[in-house]
Amino acid sequence: MPQASSRPRKEVIKLLKFLGIKQIYDVKLNHIYSAELLRRMVKRISTLDFEKYGECGLFRAFNNAVKNGIVEMIVEMVKVCPNLMHTLDKNGRVFLMSSIAHRQEKIFSLFYGLEGRNGNLLSVTDYFDNTMLHCAGELSPSTQLARISGAALQMQRELQWYREVESIVNPRAKTYCNQNGETPGQLFTKSHEKLMAAGEKWMKQVATSSTVVGALIITVMFTAAFTVPGGNKDTGFPVFLHEKSFLIFIISDAISLFASSTSVLMFLGILTSRYSENDFLKSLPRKLVIGLCTLFISIATMMVAFCAALRIVMDGRLEVVIPVSLLAGIPVTLFILLQFPLLFEVFISTNGPGIFNRKMKRWY
Repeated sequence: MPQASSRPRKEVIKLLKFLGIKQIYDVKLNHIYSAELLRRMVKRISTLDFEKYGECGLFRAFNNAVKNGIVEMIVEMVKVCPNLMHTLDKNGRVFLMSSIAHRQEKIFSLFYGLEGRNGNLLSVTDYFDNTMLHCAGELSPSTQLARISGAALQMQRELQWYREVESIVNPRAKTYCNQNGETPGQLFTKSHEKLMAAGEKWMKQVATSSTVVGALIITVMFTAAFTVPGGNKDTGFPVFLHEKSFLIFIISDAISLFASSTSVLMFLGILTSRYSENDFLKSLPRKLVIGLCTLFISIATMMVAFCAALRIVMDGRLEVVIPVSLLAGIPVTLFILLQFPLLFEVFISTNGPGIFNRKMKRWY
């Protein structure tokens, strides 16, 4: 009997796993347990003297939380012990510098929620005389870079970090030299040399392949504009000039021609770019977005023009036109599936709200 009653329960668990509900439940349960553990830990910390923090491993736990981006833990621990904000890790860095070195944007954004934005956190240096801007100039950890697709977008993210830190530090930090005699700008250029070369190669590969497609569409659509379906009358005008399908064909052909021409020009702009550091921040990603969008429009309108021409040639035989028109949607769908994730990521990274929360509410 117990085995018989447990069988339906196992089947229900399998169904929940298949639907993804079990995974969501487990994540929520782990979060509840973690929150309760943090609450008890903070309560215990509040009863200790500052001298005992090191003995119980609090400093190590705090630095690990910064390294792994555990925001809730940082906030609760600082509320109980504000001095943790000024404790140093093994490299002599306070939590704000460490968040930059490990590229933890959520931890870094906590700075914007500090009352008065504690200036002491901005002027400190580590054991190697590196400032916060030096930390931003170092290459991001490989685990953080791996989250971003494409070397060009990785270079863009590094520039976004550097510009963000640059906007809050003292202007004199830009010319401050560390123990190796390097300014933050020099360190950034040196440490990102290989990534920049990889980003240039990635951009040129995408632009080259897309230019070939765009050029083929230009050739086809330009030719189609002068070889209209159905031919011309003796007067020189198209036979189906007054048909709605012919009007759709001409408009779609023109849009496809203009869109593909714009796309090719954008990709040519990428191929002939200087590829300086600043180009990766806005210029190159925007050209890539415009190029991919116009290329998609050209492919979609080319299929529309094809379907309109087919309807004219087949004299409205829908039993042929409809199935072929449905097949014409396959290339458009494939383009969306293959390129839309990249297009979306580039667009959000370039024109989105950004990874930093400058409007964070005061938390301490």
